[in-house]
Amino acid sequence: MTSQIFTIRSVQAFCYRYPLATPVVTSFGRMLNRPAVFVRVEDGDGHAGWGEVWSNFPSTGAEHRARLVNEVLAPGICGRAVSEPSEIFEAVTQGTSVLALQSGEPGPFAQAIAGIDLAIWDLVARRRNTALWKLLGGQGNMIKVYASGINPTGSRETAEAAMSRGHRALKLKIGFEPAADRANLAALRALVGTGMLAADANQGWSIERALELVPALAEFDLAWLEEPIRADRPWQEWQALRKRSEVPIAAGENIASREGFAQVLGDNVLSVVQPDIAKWGGLTACAAIARDILTAGKRFCPHYLGGGIGLLTSAHLLAGVGGDGLLEVDANDNPLRDRLCGPVADVSDGTVTLGDDPGLGIEPDLSSIEQYRTA
Repeated sequence: MTSQIFTIRSVQAFCYRYPLATPVVTSFGRMLNRPAVFVRVEDGDGHAGWGEVWSNFPSTGAEHRARLVNEVLAPGICGRAVSEPSEIFEAVTQGTSVLALQSGEPGPFAQAIAGIDLAIWDLVARRRNTALWKLLGGQGNMIKVYASGINPTGSRETAEAAMSRGHRALKLKIGFEPAADRANLAALRALVGTGMLAADANQGWSIERALELVPALAEFDLAWLEEPIRADRPWQEWQALRKRSEVPIAAGENIASREGFAQVLGDNVLSVVQPDIAKWGGLTACAAIARDILTAGKRFCPHYLGGGIGLLTSAHLLAGVGGDGLLEVDANDNPLRDRLCGPVADVSDGTVTLGDDPGLGIEPDLSSIEQYRTA
């Protein structure tokens, strides 16, 4: 379909926090609430699209990112003429690069720009009256999913609840006391049977500790081990770990450049690559990277741990590019996710089926989460 020029009339971010009865625990910290920053972009013809900005950490970061969208980025975007969704991403990324550097905040700027980019892609798909997954080139609307965010305490109960909701694949948080990690892995392997089980160390180990612990994880037949060491460690350390590990290694949520993804795709260290579209790159950068991941013979599994709009967009990306990857779906309670993720809330035998309605296929009902709004 030929491009159609339109003008962006408004860009607005909305910030929310849902308090957690049970904190989400990682090897580097605890989440006492679940934040979400949703972005609405409207064009001059009255069409609107929705996106989401990654805002999990630090704990005070969501409101800051909402203000970046509303007070710093939106004034430079409103009134711009657009023919393709990538135009705004590239222009704003370049236009704010010095400001992001001067602020020491390349991450928050990239995340805010990514959320706007997602909203513009949704808007363009709606304008073209096509589902986003189709606009991205998808041939089928069914994707596989897995339950993540399974804490080191109460892990079996969380996993059982996820499986009762239709999940057939699980990912456990590890990187804590080794004996407890192994006991949890054994319990979940027994629960899921021959189904998929993965583990996420959340950058919790030094290379020395990883080399000590990782070989023994082979007995659990893990689909992958995620971020066993810090994402910014020298590549030689990742290569050394790969040589010692029978478990496939996964990473990508903390890669924030095209050059970074090009490096991992040019090597055999990572078997599973996990860009996060709300954290860096939006769909403009990450759709192309997802296709490169498949071309490189690796598994594309989009990372996601946030609200419903970003999760649904990640589902459309996975359906759009294809492959045998799975979508990450947090197993913990979060109405900011469940009330806005459309068909992703309906997991059946480990799969989700997207619809054919234009764009993301939903009209977010922000009134249903108004009590959680903070900005």
